[in-house]
Amino acid sequence: MAIVFGLEAIDILVLVIASFAGGMFGASLGALPAFIFTGIMVLVGEAGNVVSTEFVGGGSLVADAAGGYGAGIVGPLAFGPVFGPHVAFAGGVAAAAYAAKNDGMPEPADGDYHPAKDIAYALGTRPDILAVGGVFGVIGMAIRQTSGGLALPLDPPAVGVVVTALLARAAFGYELVGTPRGKGFLDVSPFETGKKREAMTDGETATGGSYRLAVEPWLPHQYKWSGVAAVGMAVGILSAYIFARTGSLFIPFGISATSLLFLNLGVEKIPVTHHMSLPATFIASMAMLDGASVPVALVLGAGFGVLGGVLGEVYERVFYAHGSTHFDPPAASIVTTTFILGLLAIAGVFTTAGAVPLP
Repeated sequence: MAIVFGLEAIDILVLVIASFAGGMFGASLGALPAFIFTGIMVLVGEAGNVVSTEFVGGGSLVADAAGGYGAGIVGPLAFGPVFGPHVAFAGGVAAAAYAAKNDGMPEPADGDYHPAKDIAYALGTRPDILAVGGVFGVIGMAIRQTSGGLALPLDPPAVGVVVTALLARAAFGYELVGTPRGKGFLDVSPFETGKKREAMTDGETATGGSYRLAVEPWLPHQYKWSGVAAVGMAVGILSAYIFARTGSLFIPFGISATSLLFLNLGVEKIPVTHHMSLPATFIASMAMLDGASVPVALVLGAGFGVLGGVLGEVYERVFYAHGSTHFDPPAASIVTTTFILGLLAIAGVFTTAGAVPLP
């Protein structure tokens, strides 16, 4: 008998256990490496879906994820308790916040960002750190299931990433937002001038004798409005084009997420773009399923690519640049853009909403 959102007790138990392990694994690998695996799993699964649609009797514009060869990969692995961002990435972020206060991160050098922001760092096998990842993996899964079960017009995994990041700050004694040290939250000029804080602080407590920058932009190579808009437009167009040629809602997202492998490996100036590609793909699908031409889909994709990028930059300046732990600007941007897409569908502007749940 179903207890909540169509899940029986055994289903809930399995999700809890698997999510705890997924959060532990995300902490062990580090949040960013875990998310890169999300991208890889998406590409593998969606490739199978496209192949099954093209060559095994399918023919609809949107690849049927429920019946395609990749169905057992994208949902259960890429967006489930194995590598779902709301589980593995969220667990890694929370574990880094905990580890930074409990001798689990390298001592920062003068001018470094707060160590709790180092989501590329693998946290290894220390049981207490892994346990924190596991607990937040379960919390992230609960948030995702609640958001999806209530059919909120938001991307459920992104909601899990955003809420768990704020919960981690509260749980481990960090400021929820941080204090702006320029002319306001959107001002990053102190970073450009190299201004530093008086001490490496993590809320109220000084850490060691190091100093940190007064403002810490999420990506030092990707914070100027013009650059964010430019890459958003390009990614949006390409995402819409990929949908038009494959019918896949998630291949562009998978490409964006997998490209972060190079960022994790230290290649300079790799852009982060999954918050641009996902809404661009969704709006292209919404338009084309309602009969729009490919050029119209490309224009709409460009617009939502830019919107996703700009919103990400707003969120990073408000929640990341002045804080002391990782808050994920792409996830917050995706929550907002999918909400907009959901409202457009609810209002009748479009008949579908990509993969956004609708009441």
